[in-house]
Amino acid sequence: MFKIILVAFMLLGNSLFAIDATMQIIKKKRTLPMISVSIDNTVSNKAISNKVASLVQKDLIVSGHFNNSDIKFDNNFNDTVKFKTIGSNGIDLYLLLQTKNSLQKGIIINTKLYDINTKQLVLSKSYSTSNKTRYPFLAHKISIDINKYLNAPSINWMDKFVIFARYSKSRKSQIVIADYTLTYQKIVVSGGLNIFPKWASKKQENFYYTTYKYGKPTLIKQNLYTRKIDKILSSDGMIVCSDVSSDGKKLVLTMAPNSQPDIYIYNTETKLKKRITKYRGIDVGGSFVENDTKVVFVSDRLKYPNIFAKSVDGGGVERLIYHGRNNSQCTTYKDYIVYSSRETRNEFSRNSFNLYLISTKTDYLRRLTINGRNQFPKFSSDGESVLFIKNDSRGSHLGIIRVNYNKSFLFNLKSGKLQSIDW
Repeated sequence: MFKIILVAFMLLGNSLFAIDATMQIIKKKRTLPMISVSIDNTVSNKAISNKVASLVQKDLIVSGHFNNSDIKFDNNFNDTVKFKTIGSNGIDLYLLLQTKNSLQKGIIINTKLYDINTKQLVLSKSYSTSNKTRYPFLAHKISIDINKYLNAPSINWMDKFVIFARYSKSRKSQIVIADYTLTYQKIVVSGGLNIFPKWASKKQENFYYTTYKYGKPTLIKQNLYTRKIDKILSSDGMIVCSDVSSDGKKLVLTMAPNSQPDIYIYNTETKLKKRITKYRGIDVGGSFVENDTKVVFVSDRLKYPNIFAKSVDGGGVERLIYHGRNNSQCTTYKDYIVYSSRETRNEFSRNSFNLYLISTKTDYLRRLTINGRNQFPKFSSDGESVLFIKNDSRGSHLGIIRVNYNKSFLFNLKSGKLQSIDW
């Protein structure tokens, strides 16, 4: 029964279409700016310098606001830039990086950004960390600042942690934090079966997860930095936190104390829980929607998984999806929902799952992926991007869809298999 419920439940569950990308990128220029990224020709640690440069280029492509030039220029960090030569190659922005080792195991990255069209140094800044392994976040900060120079829509989410559960072997899984490209990874929970991590707030200081190390499913809250652990609730059958209210005071839980899972809301201040659904079947994976006034969840009320909603104050259940015959694993942002839908019905081979976007206020429906097994979607905090898991013959991948730009990107998990994600 646990296996059936777990498979059914594996779903997670933030101005989405308000942005008309009329960015003032470079005056009188209608196309995306072309940027070239080079490293100081005098640096001794070229390996890490090249890694930083590569990540910055990747960030800028993922943002949807830049085109990358493959042309590199041989420059000393303190030399005069040859604007005419660089401009003759169709380049609008030129970024020069200088990487230095700091005390102990730290790193400093000095940057200069030149606007080739105006022939000016427009940004000069240093970035540092006391832990060299965290260099991906320095790269992301550099990209965010370049993006801000253009007054382009924010990409601040790149500087956030992704948290995920990773299967290592049978009934063994770890909770890991990473940057969105999975270049940086750090294990924060290990030993036993630890699944379904969920950030407790946008500050990313605490997170919830389910563990089986205490005899029965237990919901844990853990501080990322102090490692302090609080046991929130235990339940026979299952207990999972799938969403947190915008103020961090209420949790959406799936619990199955009597073998059938239902949706509950738990108040972290009063320590009281409220049962939202009472269906003699499977109700799982709730997410707040419409300013935390409703909960969207997956149910087998139609004899197959589909997406429904119910007010937190009671009332009837509303069916939200009239497309497909196997819809599950939803995530919400304001009045929008992304869900995974099975597109094939083959019982003996791998099925195809695609992601769809809908509005709770209109009949809007948009397909976000076109092939493969795309599952476990999760909105970014600004609603501009959707994180998801894609498993195929090559392994387990973290995917990112840039909703307003019709672009998607995959980042490979080098070891283990992704079980669930949040950011």
